[in-house]
Amino acid sequence: MGGLRKWFFTGLLVVVPGVITAWVLTSIVGALDQTLAILPEAWQPDRLLGFHIPGFGVLLTLAILLIVGALASNFAGRKLVEWGDALVSRIPVVRSIYSSVKQVSDTLFSESGNAFRTAVLVQWPREGVWTVAFITGAPGGEVAGWLRDDFVSVYVPTTPNPTSGYFVIVRKSDCIELEMSIDAALKYIVSMGVVTPPDPVAAIDRGVA
Repeated sequence: MGGLRKWFFTGLLVVVPGVITAWVLTSIVGALDQTLAILPEAWQPDRLLGFHIPGFGVLLTLAILLIVGALASNFAGRKLVEWGDALVSRIPVVRSIYSSVKQVSDTLFSESGNAFRTAVLVQWPREGVWTVAFITGAPGGEVAGWLRDDFVSVYVPTTPNPTSGYFVIVRKSDCIELEMSIDAALKYIVSMGVVTPPDPVAAIDRGVA
């Protein structure tokens, strides 16, 4: 029985990562395939070719992003984007949603963005309990006016889905800055602490040795 149990768990270690990876990729490809719905029915690949091509929506999405990016990179494209932003900013309700999303996307995806640049240890959800979080910036506007000390904005992701989490404002002195990369910190969070990031001090010692 001990041997069977060992084989069973060894099989899980081999199969589970591959199955989960395939499931995630299939879900992403399936979601992106929905972008084909923007094409006229006569232009649908399934209709033209007579069979379904998995992942064609991924290629279409990449092509659209590249084309839009190329057009928006020149002078005329930038002016068109500015005109569109000004138009949307005049529409009630829509402007508040659009401006918020645009600010977040500019921070996350722009080359000059500073979101998720530093992994830190913070006490959450109470004193004495620690978790890995990410500094996203510093408080501004009215919030900064009420905070007299040196505070930072922190995103505390949930496990194992780091796309949801909590936004908190904490004193900078209460954050312990980590040397681990953002990728290593995310792996640590998603794996629920199973995948431990390498110790940079130990790595330096091994290099010296």
